[in-house]
Amino acid sequence: MRIVSLLPGTTEIVCALGLESQLVGRSHECDFPASVRALPACTEPKYQAEGTSRQVDQRITTLIREGLSIYRVDASLLASLEPDIILTQDHCEVCAASYAEVRQAVQEQLSSSVEILSVSPTDLDEVFLAINQIGEALGVPEKGTALIKSMITRFNEIQSRTGQLPSPEVVSIEWIDPLMASGNWFPELVRIASGTSLLGTAGEPSPWIDWSQLEEQDPDILLVSPCGYSLNKTAGEMITLTSHPGWSRLKAVQQNRVFLAEGHHYFHRPGPRLTDSAEILAEIFHPGIFDPGHHKSGWIKFTAKAGK
Repeated sequence: MRIVSLLPGTTEIVCALGLESQLVGRSHECDFPASVRALPACTEPKYQAEGTSRQVDQRITTLIREGLSIYRVDASLLASLEPDIILTQDHCEVCAASYAEVRQAVQEQLSSSVEILSVSPTDLDEVFLAINQIGEALGVPEKGTALIKSMITRFNEIQSRTGQLPSPEVVSIEWIDPLMASGNWFPELVRIASGTSLLGTAGEPSPWIDWSQLEEQDPDILLVSPCGYSLNKTAGEMITLTSHPGWSRLKAVQQNRVFLAEGHHYFHRPGPRLTDSAEILAEIFHPGIFDPGHHKSGWIKFTAKAGK
């Protein structure tokens, strides 16, 4: 089977199912495992990805307001790859090429026999369902079942180790400017790590928030993990938060419990590495007790009081 995956999470699922050798194409954001970068990229953004989170948000908002897609699908390249199946999503118009965009490209260039499988998980149960659907579509349902069991086992192990520990109240920032809190599966990951997620609701889209809401909730821990951002890029944008008049009033800032987390590879990809994401949270919430070794690669502590 010749597989094109247009979503980082589905690419990681295909590889975890042992089918990386059958991948023939990817999206421009699919980069794990590193070996998939050698595959041709079938998508690209229509907006300039460089700049501040405010600038990127304005560019994306302008495209959406004009009724345009924010990604370009290379239909000619897709045709040349002769895929049997294309994996995409219909969850978020900002995350990756949508089902509608892929369907249009297929109708222009490919045979109607090409299968398009769109997965759109919003919580952990739906992540497991997506793995099951992909495993069945690719002819390896037993591997899909095994992967799900493996993830559940790891989640249970984390929960068993953290279940009796203190439960900090947490706000996760999924976008810096404008402010967005983390929803979807993130509150479940917080619960697994023995925390309480504020402002975001499991299974619901990540909500836009304002500073008054953040100050009202006043979390014990503030996690900054913008979607698609590396640790270095996030650190470079913290001035947007630290320069706000309300920054110093936050309990997490006063108690030096502000953390940056790797948003590009963890947390925002609905796939196998959500187990690593839960471990990262457990390591942040319970220092010295839970230490799977993600510090510096998955998260760093931010010097909140100094604002640097």
